[in-house]
Amino acid sequence: MSRKLAGKVAVVTGASKGIGSAIARALAAEGASVTVNYASDKAGAERAVAEIQKAGGKAIAVQGDLRQQADIARLFTATLDAFGRLDVLVNNAGVYEFAPLAEITEEHYRRHFDLNVFGLLMATREALNHFGPEGGSVINISSTVTSITPPNSAVYTGTKGAVDAMTGVLAKELAPKNIRVNAINPGLIETEGTISGGLAEGDMRGWIEATTPLGRIGQVDDIAPAAVYFASDDSKYVTGECLRVAGGLR
Repeated sequence: MSRKLAGKVAVVTGASKGIGSAIARALAAEGASVTVNYASDKAGAERAVAEIQKAGGKAIAVQGDLRQQADIARLFTATLDAFGRLDVLVNNAGVYEFAPLAEITEEHYRRHFDLNVFGLLMATREALNHFGPEGGSVINISSTVTSITPPNSAVYTGTKGAVDAMTGVLAKELAPKNIRVNAINPGLIETEGTISGGLAEGDMRGWIEATTPLGRIGQVDDIAPAAVYFASDDSKYVTGECLRVAGGLR
Protein backbone atom coordinates (compact mmCIF):
# COMPACT_ATOMS: atom_id res chain seq x y z
CA MET A 1 0.00 0.00 0.00
CA SER A 2 1.48 3.35 -1.01
CA ARG A 3 2.02 5.86 1.73
CA LYS A 4 0.62 9.38 1.36
CA LEU A 5 3.92 11.18 1.95
CA ALA A 6 6.41 8.82 0.32
CA GLY A 7 9.43 10.77 -0.90
CA LYS A 8 8.41 13.98 0.91
CA VAL A 9 10.55 15.87 3.42
CA ALA A 10 9.06 17.72 6.39
CA VAL A 11 10.38 20.09 9.04
CA VAL A 12 8.40 20.09 12.29
CA THR A 13 9.33 22.85 14.73
CA GLY A 14 9.02 22.31 18.47
CA ALA A 15 8.78 18.56 17.94
CA SER A 16 10.55 17.15 20.99
CA LYS A 17 7.25 16.40 22.73
CA GLY A 18 3.50 16.91 22.70
CA ILE A 19 1.66 17.77 19.51
CA GLY A 20 4.86 18.40 17.54
CA SER A 21 6.30 14.99 18.36
CA ALA A 22 3.03 13.26 17.44
CA ILE A 23 2.90 15.10 14.12
CA ALA A 24 6.52 14.20 13.33
CA ARG A 25 5.80 10.53 14.00
CA ALA A 26 2.60 10.59 11.95
CA LEU A 27 4.27 12.23 8.96
CA ALA A 28 7.10 9.69 9.11
CA ALA A 29 4.61 6.82 9.31
CA GLU A 30 3.18 8.01 5.99
CA GLY A 31 6.63 7.96 4.39
CA ALA A 32 8.03 11.45 4.96
CA SER A 33 11.61 12.05 6.05
CA VAL A 34 11.32 14.36 9.05
CA THR A 35 13.49 16.96 10.75
CA VAL A 36 12.58 17.09 14.44
CA ASN A 37 13.41 20.59 15.63
CA TYR A 38 13.85 21.41 19.32
CA ALA A 39 14.98 24.42 21.33
CA SER A 40 16.26 22.82 24.56
CA ASP A 41 14.85 19.30 25.01
CA LYS A 42 17.54 17.34 23.17
CA ALA A 43 16.59 14.08 24.88
CA GLY A 44 12.97 14.41 23.84
CA ALA A 45 13.90 15.14 20.24
CA GLU A 46 16.30 12.21 20.10
CA ARG A 47 13.59 9.98 21.58
CA ALA A 48 11.18 11.05 18.83
CA VAL A 49 13.83 10.35 16.18
CA ALA A 50 14.57 6.94 17.68
CA GLU A 51 10.86 6.02 17.64
CA ILE A 52 10.60 7.03 13.99
CA GLN A 53 13.69 5.07 13.04
CA LYS A 54 12.56 2.02 15.00
CA ALA A 55 9.36 2.05 12.94
CA GLY A 56 11.41 2.12 9.75
CA GLY A 57 11.25 5.84 9.07
CA LYS A 58 13.86 8.53 8.48
CA ALA A 59 14.43 11.43 10.86
CA ILE A 60 17.07 13.75 12.28
CA ALA A 61 17.02 16.06 15.30
CA VAL A 62 18.17 19.66 14.83
CA GLN A 63 18.47 22.20 17.65
CA GLY A 64 17.31 25.69 16.86
CA ASP A 65 15.72 28.64 18.64
CA LEU A 66 13.08 29.94 16.25
CA ARG A 67 13.51 33.44 17.65
CA GLN A 68 17.00 33.52 16.12
CA GLN A 69 17.23 33.88 12.35
CA ALA A 70 20.66 32.20 12.23
CA ASP A 71 19.19 29.15 13.95
CA ILE A 72 16.31 29.07 11.46
CA ALA A 73 18.72 29.13 8.54
CA ARG A 74 20.76 26.33 10.11
CA LEU A 75 17.62 24.22 10.63
CA PHE A 76 16.79 24.25 6.94
CA THR A 77 20.40 23.82 5.83
CA ALA A 78 20.64 20.68 7.98
CA THR A 79 17.40 19.39 6.45
CA LEU A 80 18.63 19.93 2.91
CA ASP A 81 21.99 18.35 3.74
CA ALA A 82 20.28 15.26 5.16
CA PHE A 83 17.35 14.80 2.79
CA GLY A 84 17.96 16.97 -0.27
CA ARG A 85 14.62 18.76 -0.50
CA LEU A 86 11.74 20.36 1.42
CA ASP A 87 8.02 19.77 0.93
CA VAL A 88 6.31 20.45 4.26
CA LEU A 89 6.80 22.92 7.12
CA VAL A 90 4.84 22.45 10.33
CA ASN A 91 5.06 25.61 12.45
CA ASN A 92 4.38 24.07 15.85
CA ALA A 93 6.96 25.72 18.13
CA GLY A 94 5.33 28.03 20.63
CA VAL A 95 4.89 29.04 24.24
CA TYR A 96 1.84 29.75 26.33
CA GLU A 97 1.37 31.26 29.74
CA PHE A 98 -1.83 32.81 31.02
CA ALA A 99 -1.76 36.10 32.94
CA PRO A 100 -4.41 38.66 33.86
CA LEU A 101 -4.08 42.09 32.29
CA ALA A 102 -2.68 43.64 35.48
CA GLU A 103 0.23 41.19 35.45
CA ILE A 104 1.24 41.43 31.79
CA THR A 105 4.81 42.64 31.37
CA GLU A 106 6.91 43.50 28.35
CA GLU A 107 8.88 40.29 28.90
CA HIS A 108 5.66 38.24 28.91
CA TYR A 109 4.52 39.93 25.71
CA ARG A 110 7.83 39.55 23.86
CA ARG A 111 8.32 35.94 24.97
CA HIS A 112 5.07 35.00 23.27
CA PHE A 113 5.14 37.19 20.18
CA ASP A 114 8.83 36.64 19.38
CA LEU A 115 8.29 32.88 19.07
CA ASN A 116 4.62 32.34 18.30
CA VAL A 117 4.42 35.06 15.63
CA PHE A 118 7.84 36.30 14.53
CA GLY A 119 9.44 32.85 14.70
CA LEU A 120 6.62 31.32 12.67
CA LEU A 121 6.85 34.09 10.08
CA MET A 122 10.63 33.85 9.74
CA ALA A 123 10.58 30.03 9.51
CA THR A 124 8.03 30.29 6.72
CA ARG A 125 10.10 32.94 4.94
CA GLU A 126 13.18 30.70 5.09
CA ALA A 127 11.19 27.71 3.83
CA LEU A 128 10.35 29.70 0.70
CA ASN A 129 14.01 29.50 -0.28
CA HIS A 130 13.91 25.70 -0.21
CA PHE A 131 10.53 24.55 -1.51
CA GLY A 132 10.91 23.18 -5.04
CA PRO A 133 9.09 24.37 -8.17
CA GLU A 134 6.26 21.93 -7.39
CA GLY A 135 5.45 23.95 -4.26
CA GLY A 136 4.79 22.74 -0.75
CA SER A 137 2.58 22.83 2.31
CA VAL A 138 2.86 25.07 5.38
CA ILE A 139 0.86 23.96 8.40
CA ASN A 140 0.51 26.43 11.27
CA ILE A 141 -0.51 25.17 14.69
CA SER A 142 -2.91 27.74 16.10
CA SER A 143 -5.52 27.23 18.85
CA THR A 144 -9.23 27.39 19.56
CA VAL A 145 -8.46 30.22 21.99
CA THR A 146 -8.96 32.51 19.01
CA SER A 147 -12.67 31.72 19.07
CA ILE A 148 -13.35 30.98 22.75
CA THR A 149 -11.15 33.89 23.99
CA PRO A 150 -10.62 32.70 27.58
CA PRO A 151 -9.95 35.26 30.33
CA ASN A 152 -6.32 35.90 31.35
CA SER A 153 -5.01 34.94 27.91
CA ALA A 154 -4.84 38.29 26.10
CA VAL A 155 -1.22 37.87 24.99
CA TYR A 156 -1.32 34.18 24.08
CA THR A 157 -4.69 34.50 22.35
CA GLY A 158 -3.36 37.58 20.56
CA THR A 159 -0.50 35.54 19.11
CA LYS A 160 -2.83 32.84 17.86
CA GLY A 161 -5.19 35.43 16.39
CA ALA A 162 -2.18 36.69 14.46
CA VAL A 163 -1.41 33.14 13.30
CA ASP A 164 -4.96 32.70 11.99
CA ALA A 165 -4.79 36.02 10.14
CA MET A 166 -1.32 35.33 8.70
CA THR A 167 -2.49 31.92 7.53
CA GLY A 168 -5.10 33.59 5.34
CA VAL A 169 -2.74 36.26 4.06
CA LEU A 170 0.08 33.86 3.22
CA ALA A 171 -2.29 31.40 1.56
CA LYS A 172 -3.15 34.11 -0.98
CA GLU A 173 0.39 35.46 -1.22
CA LEU A 174 2.08 32.10 -1.79
CA ALA A 175 -0.57 30.43 -3.95
CA PRO A 176 1.17 31.49 -7.19
CA LYS A 177 4.14 29.36 -6.05
CA ASN A 178 1.78 26.42 -5.38
CA ILE A 179 2.51 26.67 -1.67
CA ARG A 180 -0.56 25.94 0.41
CA VAL A 181 -0.89 27.46 3.89
CA ASN A 182 -3.37 26.11 6.42
CA ALA A 183 -3.79 26.08 10.19
CA ILE A 184 -4.89 23.53 12.75
CA ASN A 185 -6.66 24.95 15.80
CA PRO A 186 -6.58 22.36 18.58
CA GLY A 187 -8.71 22.47 21.68
CA LEU A 188 -7.23 21.61 25.06
CA ILE A 189 -4.85 18.72 24.39
CA GLU A 190 -3.27 16.57 27.07
CA THR A 191 0.48 17.12 26.69
CA GLU A 192 3.49 17.49 28.94
CA GLY A 193 3.01 21.24 28.75
CA THR A 194 -0.67 21.33 29.68
CA ILE A 195 -0.03 18.90 32.52
CA SER A 196 2.89 20.89 33.95
CA GLY A 197 0.89 24.09 33.54
CA GLY A 198 -2.01 22.64 35.50
CA LEU A 199 -4.40 22.98 32.56
CA ALA A 200 -5.09 19.28 32.12
CA GLU A 201 -6.72 18.95 35.53
CA GLY A 202 -8.96 20.96 37.83
CA ASP A 203 -11.36 23.74 36.86
CA MET A 204 -10.04 24.27 33.34
CA ARG A 205 -10.37 20.61 32.38
CA GLY A 206 -13.80 20.40 34.01
CA TRP A 207 -15.01 23.44 32.07
CA ILE A 208 -13.65 22.10 28.77
CA GLU A 209 -15.24 18.69 29.30
CA ALA A 210 -18.56 20.26 30.26
CA THR A 211 -18.69 22.57 27.23
CA THR A 212 -17.19 20.27 24.57
CA PRO A 213 -19.85 18.29 22.71
CA LEU A 214 -17.62 15.18 22.60
CA GLY A 215 -17.18 15.48 26.36
CA ARG A 216 -13.41 15.16 26.71
CA ILE A 217 -10.12 16.96 26.24
CA GLY A 218 -8.01 15.93 23.27
CA GLN A 219 -5.00 13.69 22.84
CA VAL A 220 -2.04 14.34 20.56
CA ASP A 221 -3.15 11.59 18.19
CA ASP A 222 -6.36 13.54 17.65
CA ILE A 223 -4.31 16.32 16.04
CA ALA A 224 -1.65 14.47 14.03
CA PRO A 225 -3.99 13.07 11.32
CA ALA A 226 -5.05 16.61 10.40
CA ALA A 227 -1.40 17.48 9.78
CA VAL A 228 -1.04 14.41 7.54
CA TYR A 229 -4.09 15.58 5.60
CA PHE A 230 -2.72 19.09 5.05
CA ALA A 231 0.74 17.72 4.16
CA SER A 232 -0.59 15.29 1.57
CA ASP A 233 -2.24 15.59 -1.82
CA ASP A 234 -5.56 14.78 -0.14
CA SER A 235 -5.76 18.54 0.52
CA LYS A 236 -4.33 19.70 -2.83
CA TYR A 237 -7.24 22.10 -3.35
CA VAL A 238 -7.33 23.40 0.23
CA THR A 239 -5.51 26.53 1.36
CA GLY A 240 -6.18 29.39 3.76
CA GLU A 241 -8.24 27.20 6.09
CA CYS A 242 -8.18 27.10 9.89
CA LEU A 243 -9.38 23.65 10.91
CA ARG A 244 -10.74 23.45 14.44
CA VAL A 245 -9.92 20.07 16.01
CA ALA A 246 -11.53 20.46 19.39
CA GLY A 247 -14.34 17.98 19.88
CA GLY A 248 -16.93 20.56 18.84
CA LEU A 249 -15.83 23.24 21.31
CA ARG A 250 -16.53 26.70 19.95
